[in-house]
Amino acid sequence: MSSSTGTRSLDGKRIAITGAGRGIGRATADELHRRGALVAIGDIDVDAAKDAATAIGSDVTAHHVDVTDSDSFAAFLADAKQAMGGLDVLVNNAGVMPIGHFLDIPESTVRRAAEINLLGPTLGMRAALPDMLAQGRGHIVNVASVAGKAAVPGGLYYCSHKAGVIALTEGARLEFGGRGIDFTCVMPSFTNTDLIAGTKGTKFLKNVEPEDVARGIAEAIEHKHKDVYLPRSLRQITFTQTLTGRRLRDFLNRRLGAYDTFLDIDQTGRAAYNDRINKS
Repeated sequence: MSSSTGTRSLDGKRIAITGAGRGIGRATADELHRRGALVAIGDIDVDAAKDAATAIGSDVTAHHVDVTDSDSFAAFLADAKQAMGGLDVLVNNAGVMPIGHFLDIPESTVRRAAEINLLGPTLGMRAALPDMLAQGRGHIVNVASVAGKAAVPGGLYYCSHKAGVIALTEGARLEFGGRGIDFTCVMPSFTNTDLIAGTKGTKFLKNVEPEDVARGIAEAIEHKHKDVYLPRSLRQITFTQTLTGRRLRDFLNRRLGAYDTFLDIDQTGRAAYNDRINKS
């Protein structure tokens, strides 16, 4: 993927990002700012948002946002627009990943995760689209996951949420086609952030870095890509899996460890992340 060094390809673009206090969101804010964009960082952890904004640039603004609350989301976008003079792009990035045996995860976590992962992007689109439609242009970037294309044991909640985000993005692209709004769905594989704490990954696919995902998002905004797979080889892998019979697919995934990834967990290594989910 091309480097952003020396480029100002997004000069003046006004971009709001949720969940940007850390991980993929923070890396994306940094990448977009490097490319000349005006950036508003939103996060439920406003201290993390402020730390990220300070580190990235003096013109980056930090805001509190609870993506599960429509009033909070509307206030975030209103503040972002005031700070940047408008809004061209919304990146719905905020997300959590509860993993483990389906019946072992508390209902409170199940509900909160569904609200953040699926209701969050939905409310973000509802908040951003009216003004984008009125101005005849705009771009919604929804960060999903390749997990939404390939469900695995131990990841039922997360996989189903991300499948919903994929469908939400594609459906919106069709419903609002021809009205000047672009929609992008970003589907990374295992990314080296807190989300995968305590997991071992798979034998056949190297983890990607948040910066890789950030560059993919930046290029999608520049070139209006509809789908972004990271690493790029995932596009072919997911397509091939749809052509493979279920029996062979299950056999290969078990041999490669894909079906153990979200079940064989180091709970000690994951404890801090799980605590943050519960407090989000």
